[in-house]
Amino acid sequence: MNALPGLGHFPTSVIATTSRFREAGDLTLDLFHHDGRVDDRWLGLHAREFAILWRLAARPGRSVSRAELIADLSRVRFGCNAGNIGEHVDRLAVKLRGFGLAGLVAPHPDGGYVLAAGQLPGILPGPYWRGY
Repeated sequence: MNALPGLGHFPTSVIATTSRFREAGDLTLDLFHHDGRVDDRWLGLHAREFAILWRLAARPGRSVSRAELIADLSRVRFGCNAGNIGEHVDRLAVKLRGFGLAGLVAPHPDGGYVLAAGQLPGILPGPYWRGY
């Protein structure tokens, strides 16, 4: 399951620096499947929902601006308008709540979003926290 395609498919620098998995508390994001799972249950994330979570998981507890998310989502070719970040985050929050991960993604006062405030050890919710 962890096997990579032949080295000719990707530059060596990408293989060496890109991890297949990112952890966020009980959630494991899998870059190969473009989905997240809790234990053995897959979330069934849309491509844009996965892209948001993947980006936020790269900087847990720190805000990612709407502009950064829009730039990242504009590279994901499926689905609807990348500029509608709020709708994507709302749908993502509903899915996460169904897996006991309510509040894993939250808005930040600068208009961006933050991952795991209050969900991961050592990361406390700030005054901006709004649970879903």
